[in-house]
Amino acid sequence: MKTKNRFVNQILGLLALATVLSACEKDNRAEPKSVLKGRVVFNGEPVGVRSNGVQLEIWQRGYQLFTKIPVYVNQDGTFSASLFDGNYKLVRLRGNGPWVDNTDTIDVQLSGTQELDVPVQPFFVFENETYSKGEGKVNATFNLKQINTSRNLERVNLYIGTTTIVDPNNNAGNAQEVAANITDLTKPITLTATLSAALAGRDYVYARIGVKTSGVGEMLFGKPQKIMLK
Repeated sequence: MKTKNRFVNQILGLLALATVLSACEKDNRAEPKSVLKGRVVFNGEPVGVRSNGVQLEIWQRGYQLFTKIPVYVNQDGTFSASLFDGNYKLVRLRGNGPWVDNTDTIDVQLSGTQELDVPVQPFFVFENETYSKGEGKVNATFNLKQINTSRNLERVNLYIGTTTIVDPNNNAGNAQEVAANITDLTKPITLTATLSAALAGRDYVYARIGVKTSGVGEMLFGKPQKIMLK
């Protein structure tokens, strides 16, 4: 019985040692030093999106299967991922982003730092954006241009916030106009957001316009603009 217990203890000791060595190996493994960074673009210009809302996927083939690396797109359309040198495939997810689905993969041969533009085709884009302040109000005037006619306009919004991160989930006030009231896209659209007393008492706020396409989960946004109130 003692011999059997001694044998079991030896086995447990070897397993514990293997676990420690494995953990040390992981701790000593080099961190990835190469960087893939880039922009999601239309006509060479970055596309504004919701913060932490839109995601790309990077895939790398391993010994047995593909490994997925999710990468979130910043609200200004930029993205960045730390990777090991190697061959990757970048994928634009279906139904994720305010643009036409395009699931074609982009091959990436990474060695060191590399910059990459990922082209997309939005349904709508903004043109001629201008902002102004009124008495307790902020106005945004812009033109809306339809790029792809496969889906219809749902609404446009003006969001007001206290930081540069401004979207439906990060705002302190907003205004909207639904598609039924926007009958002619050749004419400028004006949205006016009334400021709360707390916002009106600030030195400045940030404003940002967004457009929602019917049947598309994510909105496309303009650049956040700092509006001086005093």
